[in-house]
Amino acid sequence: MQKRDIVAIEDIKLMVDSFYGKIQEDAILSFIFNDRIGDRWSEHLEKMYKFWQTVLLDEHTYFGAPFPPHATLDINHTHYERWVQLFNETIDHLFTGDKAQEAKWRGQKMAQVFLARTANYKMQVTAE
Repeated sequence: MQKRDIVAIEDIKLMVDSFYGKIQEDAILSFIFNDRIGDRWSEHLEKMYKFWQTVLLDEHTYFGAPFPPHATLDINHTHYERWVQLFNETIDHLFTGDKAQEAKWRGQKMAQVFLARTANYKMQVTAE
């Protein structure tokens, strides 16, 4: 397969499907995602297509707040680190180019922000 950049919704779908296929099989992350998503994987994937289409292609199809569903998960640095590793592996395996690099950068930044916000949320709940 010849690598190319992420330029269309078909690329987003390939990226998302490949990445979450890895997540569903991963020893560290699968139970977290499978427990939360259950039998609603197709719904989750559709939401992720729209999210990444909005972020990478500047086609505004996602409307929502991505953090709240993560706030109450029992996850830590190890989980986010693994998420980033699998995400970057997926991008590197399938794509090359500026948008591919941007996807990895955005994934890393999102993981950092979510980790910080999750820790802050847990501290607030503990303090109450």
